Amino acid sequence: MQNDDVIWDVIRHHHCSYMAKIQTGNFCRNPYNVTGICNRSSCPLANSRYATIRDHDGIFYLYMKTIERAHMPNKLWERVKLPKNYMKALEIIDKHLEYWPKLLVRKIKQRLTKMTQYRIRMVKLSKKVREKIMTVPRKEVKRESRREEKALRAAQIENVIEKELLERLNKGVYPDICNYDEEIFNKLLDKNKEEEQEEEEEEEAEVEYVEGDYELEEEEELEEDIEDMGDFLKANNFEDIEGDEDDLEEQPAKKKAYVSYPLKQDDGTEKVRRKGKKVVVEVERDEDMGNRQHNVM
Repeated sequence: MQNDDVIWDVIRHHHCSYMAKIQTGNFCRNPYNVTGICNRSSCPLANSRYATIRDHDGIFYLYMKTIERAHMPNKLWERVKLPKNYMKALEIIDKHLEYWPKLLVRKIKQRLTKMTQYRIRMVKLSKKVREKIMTVPRKEVKRESRREEKALRAAQIENVIEKELLERLNKGVYPDICNYDEEIFNKLLDKNKEEEQEEEEEEEAEVEYVEGDYELEEEEELEEDIEDMGDFLKANNFEDIEGDEDDLEEQPAKKKAYVSYPLKQDDGTEKVRRKGKKVVVEVERDEDMGNRQHNVM
């Protein structure tokens, strides 16, 4: 048979796993405790007739324990659901705890009042928009900082800014009088001089390939060959090869003549060799350029 005094004596003077001792007093961590204070009237273990209120997902339940169910631990507590309306919940408490101790009933109503108040505050806070505080691991912070440093190195922001400032300075965007750092200004001047020297060297070393005037050169060579051939024919009395211009017009577009070269002897006289290399004279007639004569060796 259960004896409440013996249980309380063991809990108070020996050991209780739910008891928390601090400077302000002793508190109880048992979820069925009405007040949360460790004392004889509020202890759910040392009272065979006990009642309390618990919250399950925003719904309040009235829990009651009697000595008649002490031998059935799985059915030790009787649970009654309480409505959200505060006044109706009080009526149900009065109905089920009509013959219970008045001190316990008053403590249960106080617990219901506090729980109703914090449920109202929870609803209000859930409707408000608040900042969510999140923790960031140190490894991620270090990794991001390293990536930022690498990105800055790859971007070469300083070199890009120097180029932009130099271009603006050359274009005359800035006024004539400016306060520049001497070292930086000298470096910029040296870079400009080096670039100018490189441009001059490139201009000097340029090699261009131009299309040649082959037609003019061929015409000049042809004219020289024709003049030489005429002098040669006159010197050797070969006038019959030229013919009249009228006969050339009547003849076809090309005419060939074979002429032998003269040979020089030791005494200085020239001797015509009848059998040897032959000279071919071609006569062509064009509408634009007139008559041309070609020498083919």
